[in-house]
Amino acid sequence: MLVMSQRVLFMNSLTNKHISNSVALALAEDFGAGDVSAGLLLDKTIIANIISRESGIICGVEYAQSTFLSLDDKIKLDWKVKDGESISSEQVLCVLIGSSKSIISAERVALNFLQTLSSVATKTHYLVSKINHTNAQLLDTRKTIPGLRLAQKYAVKCGGGVNHRMGLYDCIMLKENHIIASGSITLAVKLAIKRHPNIPLIVEVEDLNQLQEVRTLSGVTRVLCDNFLISDLIQAVGMVKGKLLLEASGNINENTIVEVANTGVDFISIGSITKNIQAIDLSLRFV
Repeated sequence: MLVMSQRVLFMNSLTNKHISNSVALALAEDFGAGDVSAGLLLDKTIIANIISRESGIICGVEYAQSTFLSLDDKIKLDWKVKDGESISSEQVLCVLIGSSKSIISAERVALNFLQTLSSVATKTHYLVSKINHTNAQLLDTRKTIPGLRLAQKYAVKCGGGVNHRMGLYDCIMLKENHIIASGSITLAVKLAIKRHPNIPLIVEVEDLNQLQEVRTLSGVTRVLCDNFLISDLIQAVGMVKGKLLLEASGNINENTIVEVANTGVDFISIGSITKNIQAIDLSLRFV
């Protein structure tokens, strides 16, 4: 099944090396030739707390940990939470002990990872909770922040969502332009299966007529119903009768997701959970 194969791919991809590389790029961007503000401080051992200023789902602990230790491996971090856990306002998430200069230099990059990934996890969790009464699963998309795809898709999983394809390499997705260039859905599907018989295949359709055409073809893993009306989604579910997995996508938000899930579709993909995010409010304070 597509979802399971991508879970395995994802877990193999999110390695310590990937995290350390992401952290190194972020620190280089921020640190440059050195922190001139921290350089003004008298360096001493201090205690600091990372505190949440609002409720949510925490994510990004390993990224933040790697950020501090990359600058100074003598910093001691005592995390009070784990990725995927609920946090509340004014909760202490982590206690740090170490060099004041090192901690303050790493602060912003560490919090950027935590705030961004926690936002994705929190938004995902909120939407997943709205459709828990159905069998529909919430999918992410490729609409991610450049360089942070694996991190954001990890955050989606921490929020209870499911990963869509990771990139252009692990799944064929035939959309309108692929179909136009090929001449028809049938020709596009046959070419895809001939060239890549072992790669999962998703076909996007824009109306019930196109869905009917896909129904006659073999080898399709899932059909994405793009911008369908609710009435059309209901008809689509009836047409496939469980023989094809259906994904609903396009302009779905917190106000419409329940109605979409109630149609009986298997998946709902929403780009906004990784694209339109508002950082969770966190802060670091010396004690």
